[in-house]
Amino acid sequence: MVGRCEVTLDQRDLDAGVLAQMYREAEEASQRFAEEEKCTVSWSRLWSIEPVPFHPQLVKMCEEAIRETAGRSHAMPSGPLHDAAEVCRAGIPTVMMFVQSLKGISHNKIEDTREEHHLRE
Repeated sequence: MVGRCEVTLDQRDLDAGVLAQMYREAEEASQRFAEEEKCTVSWSRLWSIEPVPFHPQLVKMCEEAIRETAGRSHAMPSGPLHDAAEVCRAGIPTVMMFVQSLKGISHNKIEDTREEHHLRE
């Protein structure tokens, strides 16, 4: 029998209101489950980062460039602590572009990208 369990919840959305609602719903659900299982649950925030939208004109330019190169573009909201978000918060027009990592592995020493996906000058 488990005596203690710790879980980290990582929530991402572009809307702060949606994030707050998701948090409330998760906390309420955990309280209901705890009552059913006759155990306790407690919550604490490690951190909370307000979503920041990138510069709309730059996003549009990226999408157009990607469509010209690859035929189609996929929008991917990003919630991690990228330097670009802090640059954007400082009022500097900012955008991020991602390339596909082989096998979906990212932020890891074995991350790799096909040569044809690399940025060319």
